[in-house]
Amino acid sequence: MREVSFGQYYPANSFVHKCDPRAKILFLIGYIVAIFLAKNFYALGACAGLFLVVVMFSGVPFGAILRSVKAVLFLLIFMTVLNLFFYEGETVLWKFITVEAVYYTIFLAVRLFLLVMGSSLLTLTTTPVSLADGIESLLSPLKIIRFPVHELALIMSIALRFIPILTDETGRIMNAQKARGADFETGGLMQRVKAIVPILIPLLISAFRRADELGDAMDARCYSGSKVRTKYKKLTFGWRDVFVLLAVAGLFAGVILLRIYTQALI
Repeated sequence: MREVSFGQYYPANSFVHKCDPRAKILFLIGYIVAIFLAKNFYALGACAGLFLVVVMFSGVPFGAILRSVKAVLFLLIFMTVLNLFFYEGETVLWKFITVEAVYYTIFLAVRLFLLVMGSSLLTLTTTPVSLADGIESLLSPLKIIRFPVHELALIMSIALRFIPILTDETGRIMNAQKARGADFETGGLMQRVKAIVPILIPLLISAFRRADELGDAMDARCYSGSKVRTKYKKLTFGWRDVFVLLAVAGLFAGVILLRIYTQALI
């Protein structure tokens, strides 16, 4: 679990780190929409190319981004098996597996890879506080209808902050259980499920304890939500943010053109 990179911040002084969090959030939204609009490998290749360029300017090791795929590895394998055997096609490759099913499975796997790694790159290059400020700023028009924008941004910030904390807590609990003779790697499925119970109970207790301590700390500092609050750091758009938005707009236009003038490869 220590190798899971989603929700963790990688400190660096790169081009992407210096961008406004609102620009990075808008870039991710446009990037995700472009991936879902892609209907062939040409469009996915364009998305992957832009993603690699962003990784080069982020200063984040590619291995740290690649580790985020481990969180959805089971889903990826499960999806692959289902598509290989149940996707209908005309050209039979082997028994029930068709050539169209292989193409479709590879296409969905690449799409999922790009989605997960793109979301992971956002959390790796943006602190939870900056991410919460960016979400609150983008959703500020909803305050007109009394939508709790600040509270929603705060919840997301705390959730992202707790991911690495609970990950480390899980590692400590597992080491303590192993020192007492617990075995998490051998046995059947039911035995492994039963072995997880001694981890989940103290982990839940620890999570509730940390949440209670966080609530007491916020009350002690007279936290009152979004009422009469000012920002220590003001979010401002710069030339980097304009460049990022133009890049995602170009990707969006390119994917739409490829969708119109090229045929699907699946």
